[in-house]
Amino acid sequence: MLLMDPSRKISFNRCIRDGDLVIVYERHDIMKAVKVCENSVFQNRFGLFKHSDWIGKPFGSKVFSNKGGFIYLLAPTPELWTLVLSHRTQILYIADISFVIMYLEIVPGCLVLESGTGSGSLTTSLARAVAPTGHVYTFDFHEQRAASAREDFERTGVNTLVTVGVRDIQGEGFLDEFSGSADSVFLDLPQPWLAIPSAGKMLKQDGVLCSFSPCIEQVQRSCETLRSNFTDIRTFEILLRTYEVREWKMDCSKVDDGGSVACPPGKRRRQPSSEGSVRDNPSCAAVMARASAEARGHTGYLTFARLKCMS
Repeated sequence: MLLMDPSRKISFNRCIRDGDLVIVYERHDIMKAVKVCENSVFQNRFGLFKHSDWIGKPFGSKVFSNKGGFIYLLAPTPELWTLVLSHRTQILYIADISFVIMYLEIVPGCLVLESGTGSGSLTTSLARAVAPTGHVYTFDFHEQRAASAREDFERTGVNTLVTVGVRDIQGEGFLDEFSGSADSVFLDLPQPWLAIPSAGKMLKQDGVLCSFSPCIEQVQRSCETLRSNFTDIRTFEILLRTYEVREWKMDCSKVDDGGSVACPPGKRRRQPSSEGSVRDNPSCAAVMARASAEARGHTGYLTFARLKCMS
Protein backbone atom coordinates (compact mmCIF):
# COMPACT_ATOMS: atom_id res chain seq x y z
CA MET A 1 0.00 0.00 0.00
CA LEU A 2 1.03 3.65 -0.16
CA LEU A 3 2.47 3.60 3.32
CA MET A 4 1.58 6.44 5.66
CA ASP A 5 3.77 7.36 8.60
CA PRO A 6 2.43 9.26 11.67
CA SER A 7 2.93 12.62 9.97
CA ARG A 8 0.78 11.38 7.02
CA LYS A 9 3.63 11.56 4.55
CA ILE A 10 3.64 8.90 1.86
CA SER A 11 6.80 6.82 2.36
CA PHE A 12 8.31 3.51 1.30
CA ASN A 13 11.34 3.68 3.58
CA ARG A 14 10.59 0.42 5.34
CA CYS A 15 10.48 -3.29 4.57
CA ILE A 16 7.54 -5.21 3.13
CA ARG A 17 5.07 -6.51 5.68
CA ASP A 18 2.27 -9.05 5.67
CA GLY A 19 -0.81 -7.35 4.18
CA ASP A 20 1.12 -4.80 2.10
CA LEU A 21 0.27 -4.12 -1.52
CA VAL A 22 3.23 -4.56 -3.88
CA ILE A 23 3.66 -4.22 -7.62
CA VAL A 24 5.11 -7.41 -9.08
CA TYR A 25 7.31 -6.38 -12.01
CA GLU A 26 7.95 -9.10 -14.59
CA ARG A 27 8.95 -6.80 -17.46
CA HIS A 28 8.15 -3.25 -18.52
CA ASP A 29 4.76 -4.21 -19.98
CA ILE A 30 3.77 -6.93 -17.48
CA MET A 31 3.08 -5.80 -13.91
CA LYS A 32 0.51 -6.89 -11.34
CA ALA A 33 -0.72 -5.56 -8.00
CA VAL A 34 -0.48 -8.28 -5.36
CA LYS A 35 -1.44 -8.22 -1.68
CA VAL A 36 1.21 -9.92 0.43
CA CYS A 37 -0.15 -12.85 2.48
CA GLU A 38 2.36 -14.91 4.43
CA ASN A 39 0.88 -18.30 3.45
CA SER A 40 0.17 -17.43 -0.20
CA VAL A 41 2.19 -17.97 -3.36
CA PHE A 42 2.50 -16.12 -6.66
CA GLN A 43 2.99 -18.17 -9.80
CA ASN A 44 3.90 -17.09 -13.33
CA ARG A 45 5.99 -18.33 -16.25
CA PHE A 46 9.16 -17.85 -14.20
CA GLY A 47 8.06 -20.27 -11.48
CA LEU A 48 6.53 -20.19 -8.03
CA PHE A 49 7.24 -17.40 -5.53
CA LYS A 50 6.41 -17.67 -1.82
CA HIS A 51 5.02 -14.52 -0.23
CA SER A 52 6.82 -15.47 2.98
CA ASP A 53 10.11 -14.84 1.14
CA TRP A 54 8.98 -11.29 0.35
CA ILE A 55 8.24 -10.25 3.94
CA GLY A 56 11.12 -8.31 5.47
CA LYS A 57 12.66 -7.31 2.14
CA PRO A 58 12.83 -3.62 1.10
CA PHE A 59 10.76 -2.37 -1.82
CA GLY A 60 12.67 -2.78 -5.07
CA SER A 61 14.06 -6.18 -4.10
CA LYS A 62 14.75 -8.88 -6.66
CA VAL A 63 13.32 -12.24 -5.54
CA PHE A 64 13.78 -15.69 -7.08
CA SER A 65 11.38 -18.54 -7.75
CA ASN A 66 11.80 -22.26 -7.22
CA LYS A 67 12.98 -22.48 -10.85
CA GLY A 68 15.54 -19.70 -10.59
CA GLY A 69 13.40 -17.10 -12.34
CA PHE A 70 13.04 -13.67 -10.78
CA ILE A 71 10.73 -10.70 -10.37
CA TYR A 72 11.02 -7.29 -8.72
CA LEU A 73 8.83 -6.16 -5.81
CA LEU A 74 8.07 -2.48 -6.35
CA ALA A 75 6.28 0.06 -4.18
CA PRO A 76 2.78 0.99 -5.42
CA THR A 77 3.54 4.57 -6.41
CA PRO A 78 0.77 6.51 -8.20
CA GLU A 79 2.70 6.12 -11.49
CA LEU A 80 2.76 2.32 -11.20
CA TRP A 81 -0.77 2.14 -9.81
CA THR A 82 -2.02 3.89 -12.95
CA LEU A 83 -0.55 1.04 -15.02
CA VAL A 84 -2.06 -1.83 -13.00
CA LEU A 85 -5.42 -0.59 -11.71
CA SER A 86 -8.77 -2.02 -12.85
CA HIS A 87 -10.24 0.06 -15.67
CA ARG A 88 -13.83 0.85 -14.77
CA THR A 89 -13.73 3.86 -17.09
CA GLN A 90 -11.28 5.53 -19.45
CA ILE A 91 -8.36 6.75 -17.34
CA LEU A 92 -5.78 9.51 -17.47
CA TYR A 93 -2.19 8.39 -17.92
CA ILE A 94 1.08 9.79 -16.61
CA ALA A 95 1.62 12.45 -19.30
CA ASP A 96 -1.83 14.02 -18.77
CA ILE A 97 -1.71 13.59 -14.99
CA SER A 98 1.63 15.35 -14.56
CA PHE A 99 0.46 18.21 -16.79
CA VAL A 100 -2.78 18.58 -14.81
CA ILE A 101 -1.02 18.73 -11.43
CA MET A 102 1.46 21.31 -12.70
CA TYR A 103 -1.08 23.62 -14.35
CA LEU A 104 -3.57 23.35 -11.49
CA GLU A 105 -0.72 24.55 -9.25
CA ILE A 106 -1.37 21.78 -6.73
CA VAL A 107 1.03 21.73 -3.77
CA PRO A 108 0.98 20.17 -0.29
CA GLY A 109 -1.93 21.57 1.73
CA CYS A 110 -4.26 22.28 -1.21
CA LEU A 111 -7.95 21.44 -1.18
CA VAL A 112 -8.92 19.91 -4.54
CA LEU A 113 -12.38 19.06 -5.88
CA GLU A 114 -12.75 16.41 -8.57
CA SER A 115 -15.87 15.36 -10.43
CA GLY A 116 -15.71 12.08 -12.32
CA THR A 117 -13.76 9.75 -10.02
CA GLY A 118 -13.90 6.89 -12.52
CA SER A 119 -11.10 4.40 -11.88
CA GLY A 120 -9.22 6.74 -9.53
CA SER A 121 -6.05 7.07 -11.60
CA LEU A 122 -5.81 10.85 -11.31
CA THR A 123 -7.19 10.90 -7.77
CA THR A 124 -4.29 8.82 -6.43
CA SER A 125 -1.75 11.25 -7.89
CA LEU A 126 -3.72 14.23 -6.59
CA ALA A 127 -3.61 12.70 -3.10
CA ARG A 128 0.17 12.47 -3.19
CA ALA A 129 0.44 16.04 -4.47
CA VAL A 130 -1.62 17.52 -1.60
CA ALA A 131 -0.08 15.33 1.17
CA PRO A 132 0.45 15.59 4.06
CA THR A 133 -2.00 18.34 5.06
CA GLY A 134 -4.24 18.78 2.00
CA HIS A 135 -7.31 16.84 0.91
CA VAL A 136 -9.04 15.66 -2.26
CA TYR A 137 -12.85 15.47 -2.45
CA THR A 138 -13.89 13.41 -5.44
CA PHE A 139 -17.42 12.73 -6.69
CA ASP A 140 -19.00 10.21 -9.05
CA PHE A 141 -22.67 9.78 -9.90
CA HIS A 142 -22.30 5.98 -10.14
CA GLU A 143 -22.64 4.48 -6.65
CA GLN A 144 -20.91 1.16 -7.38
CA ARG A 145 -18.03 2.90 -9.16
CA ALA A 146 -17.58 5.21 -6.19
CA ALA A 147 -17.56 2.24 -3.81
CA SER A 148 -14.92 0.44 -5.89
CA ALA A 149 -12.77 3.57 -5.97
CA ARG A 150 -13.10 3.89 -2.20
CA GLU A 151 -11.84 0.31 -1.79
CA ASP A 152 -8.88 1.03 -4.09
CA PHE A 153 -7.90 4.10 -2.07
CA GLU A 154 -7.92 1.99 1.09
CA ARG A 155 -5.72 -0.61 -0.62
CA THR A 156 -3.22 2.01 -1.74
CA GLY A 157 -3.27 3.81 1.61
CA VAL A 158 -4.45 7.25 0.44
CA ASN A 159 -7.90 6.99 2.03
CA THR A 160 -6.92 9.50 4.75
CA LEU A 161 -6.28 12.06 2.02
CA VAL A 162 -9.30 11.31 -0.20
CA THR A 163 -13.04 11.50 0.45
CA VAL A 164 -15.31 9.85 -2.13
CA GLY A 165 -18.88 11.08 -2.57
CA VAL A 166 -21.81 9.98 -4.72
CA ARG A 167 -23.28 13.01 -6.46
CA ASP A 168 -24.38 14.14 -9.92
CA ILE A 169 -22.24 17.25 -10.22
CA GLN A 170 -23.63 18.10 -13.68
CA GLY A 171 -27.18 18.23 -12.34
CA GLU A 172 -26.71 19.24 -8.70
CA GLY A 173 -23.37 21.04 -8.60
CA PHE A 174 -20.83 20.81 -5.80
CA LEU A 175 -21.84 20.96 -2.15
CA ASP A 176 -22.24 24.48 -0.73
CA GLU A 177 -19.87 23.63 2.13
CA PHE A 178 -16.94 23.97 -0.31
CA SER A 179 -17.96 27.44 -1.49
CA GLY A 180 -14.90 29.66 -1.88
CA SER A 181 -12.55 27.11 -0.30
CA ALA A 182 -11.14 25.05 -3.20
CA ASP A 183 -7.69 25.79 -4.58
CA SER A 184 -8.34 23.75 -7.73
CA VAL A 185 -11.21 21.96 -9.47
CA PHE A 186 -10.93 19.13 -11.99
CA LEU A 187 -13.85 18.07 -14.20
CA ASP A 188 -14.05 14.84 -16.20
CA LEU A 189 -17.65 14.96 -17.35
CA PRO A 190 -19.56 14.46 -20.62
CA GLN A 191 -21.12 17.93 -20.30
CA PRO A 192 -18.64 19.96 -18.25
CA TRP A 193 -20.22 23.29 -19.16
CA LEU A 194 -23.16 22.38 -16.88
CA ALA A 195 -20.82 22.09 -13.88
CA ILE A 196 -18.61 25.12 -14.60
CA PRO A 197 -20.87 27.71 -12.85
CA SER A 198 -20.88 25.62 -9.65
CA ALA A 199 -17.12 25.01 -9.91
CA GLY A 200 -16.53 28.76 -10.13
CA LYS A 201 -18.37 29.30 -6.85
CA MET A 202 -16.22 26.69 -5.12
CA LEU A 203 -12.87 28.20 -6.13
CA LYS A 204 -10.87 30.67 -4.09
CA GLN A 205 -9.99 33.95 -5.74
CA ASP A 206 -7.47 33.26 -8.52
CA GLY A 207 -8.19 29.49 -8.30
CA VAL A 208 -7.68 27.26 -11.34
CA LEU A 209 -10.09 24.90 -13.09
CA CYS A 210 -9.29 22.07 -15.50
CA SER A 211 -11.71 20.19 -17.72
CA PHE A 212 -10.81 16.96 -19.53
CA SER A 213 -12.80 16.23 -22.68
CA PRO A 214 -12.18 13.68 -25.46
CA CYS A 215 -13.99 15.71 -28.16
CA ILE A 216 -13.18 19.20 -29.43
CA GLU A 217 -16.90 20.08 -29.56
CA GLN A 218 -17.02 19.65 -25.77
CA VAL A 219 -14.03 21.98 -25.47
CA GLN A 220 -15.69 24.67 -27.62
CA ARG A 221 -18.88 24.69 -25.57
CA SER A 222 -16.96 24.66 -22.27
CA CYS A 223 -14.87 27.64 -23.36
CA GLU A 224 -18.01 29.61 -24.20
CA THR A 225 -19.23 29.09 -20.63
CA LEU A 226 -15.83 29.83 -19.09
CA ARG A 227 -15.52 33.28 -20.68
CA SER A 228 -18.09 34.83 -18.32
CA ASN A 229 -16.17 34.31 -15.04
CA PHE A 230 -12.76 32.94 -16.02
CA THR A 231 -9.65 34.26 -17.70
CA ASP A 232 -6.43 32.82 -19.14
CA ILE A 233 -8.37 30.05 -20.92
CA ARG A 234 -6.05 27.57 -22.63
CA THR A 235 -6.50 24.11 -24.17
CA PHE A 236 -3.77 21.47 -24.65
CA GLU A 237 -3.48 18.04 -26.21
CA ILE A 238 -0.65 15.93 -24.77
CA LEU A 239 0.91 13.45 -27.21
CA LEU A 240 3.70 11.38 -25.69
CA ARG A 241 6.36 9.87 -27.96
CA THR A 242 8.78 7.39 -26.43
CA TYR A 243 12.14 6.34 -27.84
CA GLU A 244 14.04 3.07 -27.64
CA VAL A 245 17.77 3.42 -26.93
CA ARG A 246 19.73 0.23 -27.53
CA GLU A 247 22.98 -1.15 -28.83
CA TRP A 248 23.08 -2.37 -32.44
CA LYS A 249 25.67 -4.35 -34.37
CA MET A 250 26.77 -2.24 -37.33
CA ASP A 251 28.59 -3.11 -40.54
CA CYS A 252 31.88 -1.25 -40.02
CA SER A 253 32.77 -1.54 -43.68
CA LYS A 254 29.96 0.93 -44.39
CA VAL A 255 31.27 3.64 -42.06
CA ASP A 256 32.52 6.61 -44.05
CA ASP A 257 35.54 8.77 -43.28
CA GLY A 258 33.48 11.19 -41.24
CA GLY A 259 32.56 8.44 -38.79
CA SER A 260 28.89 8.29 -39.74
CA VAL A 261 27.13 5.07 -40.61
CA ALA A 262 26.15 4.75 -44.24
CA CYS A 263 23.53 2.07 -43.76
CA PRO A 264 20.89 1.27 -41.12
CA PRO A 265 21.39 -1.56 -38.63
CA GLY A 266 20.54 -5.01 -39.90
CA LYS A 267 21.60 -8.61 -39.94
CA ARG A 268 25.27 -9.33 -40.46
CA ARG A 269 25.96 -9.85 -44.14
CA ARG A 270 28.25 -12.44 -45.67
CA GLN A 271 30.25 -11.78 -48.83
CA PRO A 272 32.53 -14.01 -50.90
CA SER A 273 36.25 -13.38 -50.38
CA SER A 274 38.84 -13.16 -53.14
CA GLU A 275 39.61 -16.84 -52.62
CA GLY A 276 35.97 -17.71 -53.30
CA SER A 277 35.18 -18.62 -49.70
CA VAL A 278 32.56 -16.84 -47.57
CA ARG A 279 33.62 -14.53 -44.75
CA ASP A 280 31.81 -12.20 -42.30
CA ASN A 281 31.91 -8.44 -42.71
CA PRO A 282 33.63 -6.73 -39.77
CA SER A 283 31.05 -5.39 -37.30
CA CYS A 284 31.08 -2.89 -34.44
CA ALA A 285 28.61 -1.86 -31.75
CA ALA A 286 26.77 1.46 -31.86
CA VAL A 287 24.15 2.95 -29.56
CA MET A 288 21.14 4.19 -31.50
CA ALA A 289 17.78 5.74 -30.62
CA ARG A 290 14.58 5.35 -32.56
CA ALA A 291 10.93 6.18 -31.97
CA SER A 292 8.94 3.36 -30.42
CA ALA A 293 6.66 1.51 -32.81
CA GLU A 294 3.86 1.69 -30.23
CA ALA A 295 2.84 5.26 -29.46
CA ARG A 296 -0.21 6.30 -27.43
CA GLY A 297 -2.41 8.53 -29.53
CA HIS A 298 -5.12 11.04 -28.63
CA THR A 299 -6.60 10.68 -25.15
CA GLY A 300 -8.36 14.00 -24.71
CA TYR A 301 -8.10 17.77 -24.46
CA LEU A 302 -7.15 19.58 -21.25
CA THR A 303 -8.76 23.01 -20.86
CA PHE A 304 -7.47 25.27 -18.07
CA ALA A 305 -8.94 28.55 -16.84
CA ARG A 306 -8.33 30.89 -13.90
CA LEU A 307 -11.14 32.44 -11.91
CA LYS A 308 -11.32 36.19 -12.38
CA CYS A 309 -10.42 38.23 -9.33
CA MET A 310 -13.39 40.25 -8.10
CA SER A 311 -12.52 43.82 -7.21
